[in-house]
Amino acid sequence: MIDRQRLQAIVREAGRMAHAAWPGDGHALETWEKSPGNPVSAADLAVDDFLRRELSALLPAAGWLSEETVDAPERLDGSLIWLVDPIDGTRDFIRGRKGWAVSVALVSAGRPLFGLLDAPARGEFWYGEAGQGSWRNGQRLAASTRGDLAGARVPAHVLPPVDADLVAVDQPNSIALRMAMVAADEADLVATLRWGYEWDIGAAGLIAREAGAAVTDAFGGPINYNKHDPRAFGVLVSAPAIHGAAVERLAGRAKELAG
Repeated sequence: MIDRQRLQAIVREAGRMAHAAWPGDGHALETWEKSPGNPVSAADLAVDDFLRRELSALLPAAGWLSEETVDAPERLDGSLIWLVDPIDGTRDFIRGRKGWAVSVALVSAGRPLFGLLDAPARGEFWYGEAGQGSWRNGQRLAASTRGDLAGARVPAHVLPPVDADLVAVDQPNSIALRMAMVAADEADLVATLRWGYEWDIGAAGLIAREAGAAVTDAFGGPINYNKHDPRAFGVLVSAPAIHGAAVERLAGRAKELAG
């Protein structure tokens, strides 16, 4: 169906392009705001253009949905679509921090088939394939197996008092990398309680699921892709044994914030 080696090479090249413009290595970078508080850089657009050209050539039948491309309704006409965030974690990227990644997923009939994250500033390449497993730098991943919610590791700068029984660990700006931390058993729980987009979570969601993690929306429901409205309310990725307790803890907050 698809040349896996070529797919990985394309995503690695996209990561190389982004890394070559990363201010963390002293490069000057043109940045602006798409809307207040929503930054973007010239590197985001260059990587997006490259990925659209190369991935479309790799699989012409697939549609396209990206953070940096105007949504086109014809993507709904087919069952295959590329979900792309050319630089997930743009704030860290712009500030010269390492918590960013190129995120690419191929979705078929609403479910991810392949998920790839390239985080060159961290020296990490993540790959997942439906039904086959997931890997970081060639090492097969096994997700957290924590059995108790209390003491769970959560990527966060600061935890609210209501969650004082949890343990904060390093938080990259990229939500995809935070989700991947559960796949790598470097975190036990990642949850967002806001409206987010499919391109943020498609690749990492597959990587985490293939490593054995539970992956749902904030209410514990399934996440579908290539919807007319490409949003979901929140994402919850965790060790399977604590997923129900996490959903229960967050239910009231999620309902209030989702309206």
